Amino acid sequence: MNWDSIFSVSLEAVVGSTTIAYALAAIGLNVHFGYTGLLNFGQSAFLGVGAYGIAVTVSTFDLPLWLGVAIGLTASVLLALLLGIPTLRLRADYLAIVTIAAAEIIRLLYRATDLRKWTGASDGLQGFSQDFYALNPFDGSGGVDLGLVTFSEREVWILFVGWLLVALGCLVVWLLMKSPWGRVLKAIREDEDAVRSLGKNVFSYKMQALVLGGVIGCLGGFVFALDRAAVQPDTYGTEFTFFAYTIVILGGAARVFGPVVGSMIFWVLLIFVDSTLSEMSNNKVLPDWFMSTTQAGSVRYILVGLGLVLLLIYRPQGIFGDKREVMLDVR
Repeated sequence: MNWDSIFSVSLEAVVGSTTIAYALAAIGLNVHFGYTGLLNFGQSAFLGVGAYGIAVTVSTFDLPLWLGVAIGLTASVLLALLLGIPTLRLRADYLAIVTIAAAEIIRLLYRATDLRKWTGASDGLQGFSQDFYALNPFDGSGGVDLGLVTFSEREVWILFVGWLLVALGCLVVWLLMKSPWGRVLKAIREDEDAVRSLGKNVFSYKMQALVLGGVIGCLGGFVFALDRAAVQPDTYGTEFTFFAYTIVILGGAARVFGPVVGSMIFWVLLIFVDSTLSEMSNNKVLPDWFMSTTQAGSVRYILVGLGLVLLLIYRPQGIFGDKREVMLDVR
């Protein structure tokens, strides 16, 4: 078995662009779920509007990249308002129902053949990342060689920007949650009726949290799209949000760095298990009747999912979390 290859791809996953995108999605979701107690099952929609905001602006209308970024951020704010206005005065489970449905509606809109000339339908869009990589200050540096892991100049640039956004997101969340505003959010999570009795506008605070988490998630959509230089609607399905929830719970809800550590661990585990099973199958360590190479991708989700089930049974608060943080008042 090629252990060098296994460890190489696993180590790359620690800081890779996928880890960054999911970390940003989970940081935003942590604002919703961890700090405020909002059951948002449509976080993938915020990443989708961010990614398509850039792609449609640049690829379809040939407008500047910065305008696409502004449109993506604006779209995420509008989406939060559309989701929150009819639901945030109701019980938490209504928001869950509306957000998961809204995420699917947006994904299907991107797939619609009637909108193909703007969104590319199921084929998606390409050719919108040139302006971003034209700004690369590492161009000509030869990339980074760390032995087992090598990053090209292009990869170094997207990783630099991505981790800068992660650091910025963590800093903003840390500062806000240490402020009186953040303490009100935590109180809403614990008992919103008590907060309302103190004269606080619970609806307004929930809406602000929904917008903030959505905007941070939108940044993950930017990273995801620019790294791949392409967008495709099925990338932003419901499983994206479920993975983000897994990451939040794994790292620890209501912990600033919990989503970041959770994203690293989640993707390292997935990649390591997948690479190991594939190598074992290719080298006939595992017989074909037991598992083929093509089945390794499915088996990795089974094994990692089993590990997460055991984690939720024996440590539901995650690695760094507090068990009280996941006990929500859903009235």
